[in-house]
Amino acid sequence: MIEKRAPTSGQLDISFSRRTALVGGVQATIGVVVAARMGYISIFENERYKLLSESNRINLTLIPPRRGWFIDRLGKPIATNRADFRVDIIPDRLVDKDATVKTLAQLLSLNQDDVDRILKEVTEAQGFQPVEVASGLDYESFARVSVRLPDLPGVSPRQGFSRYYPSGAAVGHLLGYVGVVSAEEYKLKRDPLMITPGFKIGKDALEKAFEPQLQGKPGARRTEVTARGKIVRELSTRNDTPGKPVQLAINVDLQNFAARRLGAESGSVVVIDCLTGDIVAMVSMPCFDPNSFSEGIGRMEWEMLSKDERVPLRNKSLQGLYPPGSTLKPMVGLALMKNGVDPDETVSCGGGYRLGNRVFKCLGRHGPMNMTSAIMKSCNTYFYSMSNRIGYDAIAPVAKDLGLGQRFPLPFASQSFGTVPDSTWKMKKYGKDWSNADTLNAAIGQGYMIASPFQLAVMASRIASGLKLEPDIMLKKRKPAPHLIYPEEHLAVVRKGMDLVVNGAGTAVRSRLELDGIQMAGKTGTAQVKAIKDGFRGKSGAWKYRDHGLFVCFAPTVNPRYAASVVIEHGMGGARAAAPVAKDVLTFLFDPDKAMASLEAFEAGWGGGIQERMDRQYAAFLASRGSAP
Repeated sequence: MIEKRAPTSGQLDISFSRRTALVGGVQATIGVVVAARMGYISIFENERYKLLSESNRINLTLIPPRRGWFIDRLGKPIATNRADFRVDIIPDRLVDKDATVKTLAQLLSLNQDDVDRILKEVTEAQGFQPVEVASGLDYESFARVSVRLPDLPGVSPRQGFSRYYPSGAAVGHLLGYVGVVSAEEYKLKRDPLMITPGFKIGKDALEKAFEPQLQGKPGARRTEVTARGKIVRELSTRNDTPGKPVQLAINVDLQNFAARRLGAESGSVVVIDCLTGDIVAMVSMPCFDPNSFSEGIGRMEWEMLSKDERVPLRNKSLQGLYPPGSTLKPMVGLALMKNGVDPDETVSCGGGYRLGNRVFKCLGRHGPMNMTSAIMKSCNTYFYSMSNRIGYDAIAPVAKDLGLGQRFPLPFASQSFGTVPDSTWKMKKYGKDWSNADTLNAAIGQGYMIASPFQLAVMASRIASGLKLEPDIMLKKRKPAPHLIYPEEHLAVVRKGMDLVVNGAGTAVRSRLELDGIQMAGKTGTAQVKAIKDGFRGKSGAWKYRDHGLFVCFAPTVNPRYAASVVIEHGMGGARAAAPVAKDVLTFLFDPDKAMASLEAFEAGWGGGIQERMDRQYAAFLASRGSAP
C-alpha cells in the first residue's frame, strides 16, 4: 500500500498562483468586454439611447383636429364644435375592467345603460382604440375623475372639442353624425390619430361624404412625465389645424321650421329653388338626434329608435318610396298633350271608367272634364280614358324627363330610385305583358308606380320652372339649366290646373296662402296602402294601414321661385294632411313671422317642440322596460 504525501508549501503556492491568474484573467476579460460595451453604447449608440431615454421622460400626445363646420346658404352654422370635458378608456392600459368602470359610474353618475355600453365596447375594442365613457362633462365631474387617476390606470380624462348640432333632430338625416373609429376602419388605415381619444369621423350622410375636407390636421403636445406616467410639466404644444367649412344650399331656418311643422307626423318635406335647383330644405321626420350618436348612443335609446314603427332611422326624403297617387296627374297631362291630346277635349265623368267587365272608380261624379278641370278636381275618369287612349309606354318617358325613377348625383350613400313602369319593365321583371288595367292604375300614381319625396319635388320644380333643373345640396355657381322639351303652352295648361287646385274649386282650397299678392299652386295625392275591401277605406283603423297623404306645389304661381313636395305617411289624404304643411312651409319663405305664429300655436297643442316630445317618448320607453331615465 502506497502512502499519500501531503503537498509541500511550494506546490500550494504554485497552485494558488495559477488559480489567481486564471480568475484574474477572466475578470480582466469581463472588464474589458464591459468597458468595450459601455464605450460602444456611450459613443456609437449614444443617439439611440438618448432618444429612448427622452421617450421615457417625454410624452408626445396627438391633439384631435376640430372638424370643419357645416354652414347654410347664408353662413349660419348647422354643425359646429364646442369645448367640453370628456373621459375615455384605453383598453390596453386597463388593470381591472369591471372595477374601473364601476368607479367611473359612481364618479360620473352613469346609468346602467351607459355601463353596459362601456363594458361591451371595451370588450370589443382592440388595443389602444379609445372607448368613450362620457363627454360634455362639467368641470366638477372632470375634476372628480382627474384626482383619482393614480387609482384608475387606463382612464384618460381630457379637455377637447365635440361635434355639436344646434338644430338636433331637424338635421339628423341631412348631416348624419360622427363616431369613434371602429376596429375595421382602423385596420384599413393604421393612422395613430384614429385611436387618439376624442377623435371621431363621419359615419353617415354629409358628415361621411365630406370627411376629407372636414377632418383637418392634428396638433401635438409634449409633456415631461415620471416613470409612472404622472405629468410633471408641459413642454410645448403645436395647435391643430381645423377642417375646412362646407357651405350647403340649405336654408337652416326653413329646415328647422319644416321639421317642427311636421309635428308628430311621419313624413318628409323637400323644397327646391326653381331658379337654381338648390335644395333649400330636405327634412325627414321623426329622426334621431345626431348629438346622441356623437356622444355615444345608449343601448336603450338605440332600441327605441330601431323598433319605432315610424322608422326614425330612415331618411324618408331619399330612401322612402311611395305610390305618388294623383300628384302625377300634371305630369300625365304633359304626356297626353305631347301625344296629340287636345287639352280642351272633354270626358264625361259618371263616377268611373269601364274597362271590359271592370269599373275603375273615380272620386266623384264630375260631369264633363277637360284637362285643366280634371287636374283641379283630380278626376280619375278623365285620366283613365285619355291614358288608355295613348298607352302608358307613351307616358313613362315624360315621367323620367321630370325626374321620376332617376338617381341624382348627391353626396348621400343611399338613394332609392323608385319605379317608372312600362311594358318592357314588366316583361323583364315578371315575364308578363303590360295590360290596359296597368295603364289605368299607373296613370293615377298607383299600381307599379313608386317614387321618393325627393323625386316628386324635382318633378314639381321642373313643371314650375320649365327647366331641367339638376338639384344640388351644395351652394355653388352653376350653368343655367336647359329648357324642357315641352312647349310653354303645354306647361301653362298643367300649371293652370294646379293653380285651380288651391285657388279655384279644387281639392286643396283650404290651404290657400294667406299672403297678399302671393298664391300657391299644387296637386294633392292619396296613395293606398291596403286594398279597399270589406268596408275598409284607408281613412281609419290601425295607423300602418291608413292611406298616405301627398302634395306637390310651387309658389308664386307667376314666376315661381320655390317648389316643394310633402309626404305624410298614413296621413289619410293629401288635402287633409300634406297640403296644410306645405302651406305653412311656403308661408315661412315669404312671411316668417306669420308662419312662426301659426307653428307656436300648433306646438302648444302638441305638447312642445321636437326635443321635448322626444324626451317624453324616451322616458315612456324606459318606463315600459322598467328602467329609470
